[in-house]
Amino acid sequence: MAERVVATYSIVACDLAAGQWGVAVQSKFLAVGSVVPWAEPGAGAVATQSYANPRYGPDGLELLRQGRSAQEVVDELTTADDGRAQRQLGVVDAGGGAATFTGEGCHDWAGGRTGTGYAAQGNILVSAATVDALAETFEAASGSLAERLLGSLAAGQAAGGDSRGQQSAALLVVERDGGYAGLSDTLVDLRVDDHERPIDELQRLYEAHQLLFGNTPRDRWLPLDDELQAEVSGLLERLGYQTLDDWAGAANLEERVNGDDAIDPVVLRELRRAT
Repeated sequence: MAERVVATYSIVACDLAAGQWGVAVQSKFLAVGSVVPWAEPGAGAVATQSYANPRYGPDGLELLRQGRSAQEVVDELTTADDGRAQRQLGVVDAGGGAATFTGEGCHDWAGGRTGTGYAAQGNILVSAATVDALAETFEAASGSLAERLLGSLAAGQAAGGDSRGQQSAALLVVERDGGYAGLSDTLVDLRVDDHERPIDELQRLYEAHQLLFGNTPRDRWLPLDDELQAEVSGLLERLGYQTLDDWAGAANLEERVNGDDAIDPVVLRELRRAT
C-alpha cells in the first residue's frame, strides 16, 4: 500500500522554565494532528512528516526517555529506516537540544532549521521563507509556549505555507500534571481536521480552551465581599442554581472555581453574560 505524503510545516519546541514541550503543525492533509505531533513531559517532542513514518513518534519518545539527545534520536530513527530519503523529522530533547532531518527524496521546497529549544521544518512549501518565518517568529515571541507556537504557525502561513494550500492544523503541549484537574500531562491538545482556514480555527479553539481551562493568578481574583456575593447569589438564582460550584460545573468552568472567599474574574464575566 502506498504511503500518504504528509506535506506540511511544523515547529517542535520547549519551554524548559515552564517544563513544557510541544508541537504545532499545518498541512494540506486531512487530520494532520493524528500523525505528526508527539510529546512527553521531561522527555521531549517529535514531529514526523513528509512520507511520514508514524513509528518515529513513539519510538522517538522512547529514545528520548532513555536520555538520548535530539540529534542521536534523529540519527537512530533514520538510519534504521529504508524509507528515510522521503522522511522529514524534527526533535527537541529534554535539555532543549534540537535536530531536524529532511531526506533527499522529499518534494521541494523542503528543509528545516534549528535554534535554542526548537526545530522548524516543512516540505512541499512555497519557499524557504515559511521555515524562516516559523523560526524567527518563535525566537522573537514572548508568552506561553502554546502562544509562541501558534504565532509561529500563523507566520509560516503568511510567508507562503504549504504550496498546495491549507486543510488541517494541530497544537500539542505537554507539562507534567499540567492538564485537566492536575491529573493529566496534556496541557493543550487541539486539532482542526478539515477547514478552509485551519490556523484561524485553531486559534479560536485555543481561546475557548483558555477560557475553560486557563489559569488566572490568584492575586487577580476578586474578593467576594458582601456586595459582590449578593450579586453572584442573585445571578445564580436567576439561572436556577444554588451554588457557584453547581453552575460552574454545568458551564464547564469548574477548573476556575476554588473556595468561596474570592472569584476568578473570568468566571464572574461568564456568569454575568449567562444572565
